[in-house]
Amino acid sequence: MTYLGFCLGADGYSLLPRKLTKEDEILLSRIFDTADEGGKGYLNRKDLKVAFVELFGYKPTKMEMNQLLEKYGDKYDPSNCKVLSKQQFMASMMEKMVKRDEDEEIRQTFLAFDMQCHGFLTVEDLKKVFSQVAPSLPAQSVHSAFRELDRDGDGRISYKDFDFMMKYNAADHI
Repeated sequence: MTYLGFCLGADGYSLLPRKLTKEDEILLSRIFDTADEGGKGYLNRKDLKVAFVELFGYKPTKMEMNQLLEKYGDKYDPSNCKVLSKQQFMASMMEKMVKRDEDEEIRQTFLAFDMQCHGFLTVEDLKKVFSQVAPSLPAQSVHSAFRELDRDGDGRISYKDFDFMMKYNAADHI
């Protein structure tokens, strides 16, 4: 399942599921058709690189290509190399698109918390944010949350700590 966005519930943050929009489907279908050199009905490694560059704006590494083809490819071309059908391509790219969206949302949330533009969060930053979004939250809870997020104990929450917290799933660690 793919996810986009976060929801704060009684048990902490949870991810909100994301579905492929009609615009996403049209974009991925158009890119597949453009990259499918010769209209074979599948993308080989070379075609997949072209599609990847068009969609994400950078050339994928050999390892990324191997992982995509290994995970999603189940058919082979005449040279006995794995390929992706349109359906497989759409599934693989959707996962990448959502991951990119998730990271961007986390980055934007961090920047909203970092009101002084220090590149890290202080307990004062957290107090200001929580006073606006949860004014009845006790100061002790804010301090407790801060101490838990400040994994290296330097009195600051780095982006790395914040990113870890936003992606942490307690159910995976029980």
